[in-house]
Amino acid sequence: MLRITLLDGLEQVTLKLEGSLVGVWVKETEAAWRSAKAASAGRPLVLDLKAVNRVDQAGVYLLALLRQRGVRLVASGTAMAEIVRTIEKEWPRNEGDPSTGRATELTKE
Repeated sequence: MLRITLLDGLEQVTLKLEGSLVGVWVKETEAAWRSAKAASAGRPLVLDLKAVNRVDQAGVYLLALLRQRGVRLVASGTAMAEIVRTIEKEWPRNEGDPSTGRATELTKE
């Protein structure tokens, strides 16, 4: 199961995921991203993965595609941070902060 919450802030739009990004929830996350992108009015999009406890291969692929499309991935914990690091290393970003080249924020807990 996965809970997807849209946090529509002044500076950015955040999709907060809680649970497992697996199976049908990957498609639901993509649909939520498309809706958030359409409503973002040019504000940056952030995917908050701090409460995600499992990701299947389709989920990893979606995260990589979203990152390539300019979404900033925010993760914490060893497993999720490693998934995000792998995506960052293996999937070049098409857009992003040219000064840093980084699109992710990793925190250790």
